[in-house]
Amino acid sequence: MTLHPKIAEVVRNLPAPPDGPLDPVAMRAAEEAEVAPLEDRLPLHSVEDVAASTPAGEVPVRVYTPTEADSHGLLVYFHGGAFFLGSLNTHDHVARSLANETGLKVVSVDYRRAPESAYPAGIQDCYAVVRWAAENGESLAWDGTTLAIAGDSSGGTFVAAVAAMAHGYGFDRITHQILYYPSLDLDFDPDRYPSLRENAEGYGLETDTLKPFNAFYIDSGADPADPLVSPIKRANLTGLPPALIVTAEHDPLRDEGELYGQKLKKAGVAATVSRYAGAGHGFVQHFSWIPEYHQVFTETAAFLGTEPG
Repeated sequence: MTLHPKIAEVVRNLPAPPDGPLDPVAMRAAEEAEVAPLEDRLPLHSVEDVAASTPAGEVPVRVYTPTEADSHGLLVYFHGGAFFLGSLNTHDHVARSLANETGLKVVSVDYRRAPESAYPAGIQDCYAVVRWAAENGESLAWDGTTLAIAGDSSGGTFVAAVAAMAHGYGFDRITHQILYYPSLDLDFDPDRYPSLRENAEGYGLETDTLKPFNAFYIDSGADPADPLVSPIKRANLTGLPPALIVTAEHDPLRDEGELYGQKLKKAGVAATVSRYAGAGHGFVQHFSWIPEYHQVFTETAAFLGTEPG
């Protein structure tokens, strides 16, 4: 299937990348300027900004409660953005949709980003918030059942890393992991997966931009050979929570996500790989207003075995 026509129209009108080095401050400001005003966002029972007190420090989080109820299951969400972009605001609509469609209380993590914070600050924040959520179940009105983790793109990288960290530390409360078009191999060899050539250009995210966009993270100390940085390199994947891996047909990162799903299955992990036809990288963040792509939230709810309250 060709790129969805509504996505293709947007891609055709994307501005050319700026000359010279990437400017994180300017790029973040441009992202924030695109955030919908509060009155135009999906309404929920409550949305609250709080600070999670963790061993990694005070981590800002945004808690989305979908409905009025005595308790809810929990989903901890890690936004994407190549480890230096993205925020609670730029992915607010994703977190709202996750809460609304799954019926779970969503805790979105404002983790530390490169280049200001060196590796592994972001992963440490994400793992610490998952532990905080489990340990503060009473104040969060957690029902003690579902404790899922989810993330898109680089947030999906953190999902895989946090799931592995939790297993390594003997923390077994995570019930599900959800990875939307994850970046799982930061090697940057353009021949390492066929999709890097097949979807190299013309679909939004381009193969040639992967190295410069991830350079802030790599230069901060993230070694692509480290399985916490490139989770697909982890030798032993046994014992991890069930996984839903969502990929996009026209994404350079498609094949590494699907290979990771195969590796999980071979390790005895219940893993579902779901490829969205006609989509490119970032469709959950940018194109979930298209009905066939909004379906990703319904699929997530079905995977979790939940439904709106």
